[in-house]
Amino acid sequence: MPVTAKLSRRFYETFGDELANELVDWFNAVDATYRTDLRELNELNFARFDAKLEQRVGYLDAKLEQRIAEVRRDMETGFARVDAQLERRLAELEAKLVKWMFVFWAPTALAVVALLLRG
Repeated sequence: MPVTAKLSRRFYETFGDELANELVDWFNAVDATYRTDLRELNELNFARFDAKLEQRVGYLDAKLEQRIAEVRRDMETGFARVDAQLERRLAELEAKLVKWMFVFWAPTALAVVALLLRG
């Protein structure tokens, strides 16, 4: 939206309508030129900003993917360690249960056999 330059009535009276209008037209042309230059400069700056932003987003995305992969590896390692410990403890528990099963059932079985043999 161009801004039209206006001059005072006294300026028109002193220099005449033709010269004053020519000066107003020149001001408006200079204003339009500067606006166009400013718009182009802003577009160029925005394009550079956008390119840098894309680059940084790409870098951060790659860094995030790397960190997620590291966390995933750490979790898998930790789960494998916990799984191995759990397997070992369950094996120990099973061995204890079998031992106590024989401790409790062996005398019972012997008593039943003895009763059958006596009877």
